[in-house]
Amino acid sequence: MKFKLGDFVRFVDEKREGYVTKIIDAQTLGVTDEDGFEIPVAVSNLTSVHGHGVVAEELDAPKPIQVNIPSINKIENGIYIAVATDDKAGNVVHFHLQNHSPNILLVSLITERKEKYAGAFHGIIESYGSTLVYSASLADLDLWPEFNFQVLVFSKADVKPIDPLVIRKKFRAKDFSTEQKELPQLKNKGWLIRLDDLVPVTIDPQKLKESFFKSTEEKKTVAAPQKEIDLHIEKLRDDHHFLEADEMLQIQINHFQTAMDAAVVHHFDKIVFIHGSGNGTLRDKIHKLISKNPHVKTYMDARKEKFGYGATEVVFK
Repeated sequence: MKFKLGDFVRFVDEKREGYVTKIIDAQTLGVTDEDGFEIPVAVSNLTSVHGHGVVAEELDAPKPIQVNIPSINKIENGIYIAVATDDKAGNVVHFHLQNHSPNILLVSLITERKEKYAGAFHGIIESYGSTLVYSASLADLDLWPEFNFQVLVFSKADVKPIDPLVIRKKFRAKDFSTEQKELPQLKNKGWLIRLDDLVPVTIDPQKLKESFFKSTEEKKTVAAPQKEIDLHIEKLRDDHHFLEADEMLQIQINHFQTAMDAAVVHHFDKIVFIHGSGNGTLRDKIHKLISKNPHVKTYMDARKEKFGYGATEVVFK
């Protein structure tokens, strides 16, 4: 039986239970009991306590229209690792890879220590999604492996493809020297570390030289969006008759995200998105993205006398 850090276990030969807080070797685990003592125990002398710690909120439930305000108030688009503490398992921390972007990520995580490699995670992380990829004991920080993330960035929109990312990260004590904060999408406190800032940047000397001579008018700026954004596909693409349903949805989502980002840049108080009533797919998608946006105060149905139930008004902080 395979145990993980943070698992709640019971001793086979005595009345004692606790949390797995250290993996000593393949046959031995460190278990911290209710008195706070970490005890080395043979794996064969442990059994899982099934169902322990399952909470109702892990199940699907209707989401309230009011957005919770996270403690980390400003999160730029990017790829992050959220290192969350474990309230019950002492020094254990859990690594959640978070995709704070409208793109979809195909990710693999390989760990390396002393030229020994291990596959830790592979999978898809949806836009503005989060998933657990690794757990470790903070007390063993010096023994942690180096993390090697390989990331493919996918979008159905009409945008230039992003080159695959290779991100190597060796965690140090300084990464955890700041105060713990509440983490986006997670219940526990911890540290939020941006990963895509670590990607080596290749500088083209010629392009850099050319950029020095560009006039202000030539440099790209973010245009202010309209106060009301119509997301009906016929308003966005003349060739919509030739597009598949999922392609149309992705175009609408990207147009929505571009307008949202521009509204934040220009310090809008509010903005309205017209999505129509239809079958509710587009509405549900953008409501999910809005609810996870750290710049949003709340959102609601826009003026029903004008839009019926086919528009959403977003109010910014």
